[in-house]
Amino acid sequence: MNRKRRFAVVGAGGRAGMFIQAITTTYRDSCELAALCDLSQTRMNWHNQQLQTQAGIAPVPTYQADRFDAMITDTHPDTVIVATMDATHHRYINRAMELGCNVITEKPMTTDAEKARSIFNTIERTGKQLRVTFNYRYAPAFTKLRELLIQGAVGRPLSVDFSWLLDTYHGADYFRRWHREKQNSGGLLVHKATHHFDLVNWWIDSYPAEVFAFGGLLFYGKQNAAERGETYTYKRYTGVPEAHEDPFALFLDQDASLRGLYLEAETDNGYIRDRNVFGEPITIEDTMAVTARYRNGVILSYCLVAYSPWEGLNVAITGTKGRVELNVVENVNLVSGQGESHNLQASKGPFKRAAIRVFPMFGEGYDVEIPPGEEGSHGGADPIMLEQLFSLNPPPDPFNRAASHVDGAASIMLGISANRAMELNQPVRIDDLFRLPEKF
Repeated sequence: MNRKRRFAVVGAGGRAGMFIQAITTTYRDSCELAALCDLSQTRMNWHNQQLQTQAGIAPVPTYQADRFDAMITDTHPDTVIVATMDATHHRYINRAMELGCNVITEKPMTTDAEKARSIFNTIERTGKQLRVTFNYRYAPAFTKLRELLIQGAVGRPLSVDFSWLLDTYHGADYFRRWHREKQNSGGLLVHKATHHFDLVNWWIDSYPAEVFAFGGLLFYGKQNAAERGETYTYKRYTGVPEAHEDPFALFLDQDASLRGLYLEAETDNGYIRDRNVFGEPITIEDTMAVTARYRNGVILSYCLVAYSPWEGLNVAITGTKGRVELNVVENVNLVSGQGESHNLQASKGPFKRAAIRVFPMFGEGYDVEIPPGEEGSHGGADPIMLEQLFSLNPPPDPFNRAASHVDGAASIMLGISANRAMELNQPVRIDDLFRLPEKF
């Protein structure tokens, strides 16, 4: 009988739940949760309580963040899953590999070029593997677009026009949390757009070369609210009677997971999960436009808005033989920002609406059927990705959806370079910041 593969999770907030649940339920016959590590003992206790009541599993060992090395020494995981704040990913990725573990990391891989370089150096030195969880690659609609491009539906791609809209539930949530400070997240061009840039890189099978961008904080924040004649006296929402009529309010005491993971954990490290989106400080942008030229000559036009009335995307790829358009409305089932903690980060279940249409250069346009998605976040992608991560015998993947550290770097470097371009008000060559490997 094969030994169960052992996984340790560092970062026990809402982002860790998907991995913990998969390891301890669907894949419990071949996988084992070895330990949890976090800044907050309360959060780790909450997960252990869920394991006992929902999966019938005894509590796993817990370690404070400063005892990460001890966790690995004591519990001997094969793989460490990193789900901490973005700016700290590199710290745990590097140390886990130095201590002999492979790593799975939440996106983005990290937040700046220096940290990315340290990860590449550690992989070269240790020979360990890093996998970046780009969930959206596994969404049936996005995989189908990849398949069409491989089949030559548009010939050689020349232009990508990509707009992604975050609504006033999901998009607003980035302005309540630690993400709103750029030193923590790299801004939405790194934290959120890493998904989108990775899709483009994957779809057209190339890496970006040169980037220019504009961006600003135009909707959220104290100053923008004041210019619209809006005044907010509260710094957070929970426990504030005046906030009950605020459509942007999030009340941590009204949801069991938000209460257990965040409200009751505030005394551990002081982290406030429900800050006012029209308060201070906010140092990230909510409106961004990026232009990039790829190594293979493709030109990308990308837009990200974080305060739309609906959430979804429009992407059009035009090539030498035609054009393909993908339109998606995400299925975000929320009312006034309330819901399960993971719902605030991604759509739950298949997309509400998705359509692909191909327009041949000289011929009649036609619709393309998209395979139905499974239940699960990111447009039904998560169950497919989790099977690839945790199954002993995952099905073959002809679309090469597993993302390496090189893919992780290629996506973040577009966002990092776009941030730099906004600072300098001039185009930035990615190779001047970080030399990506040649595309194989």
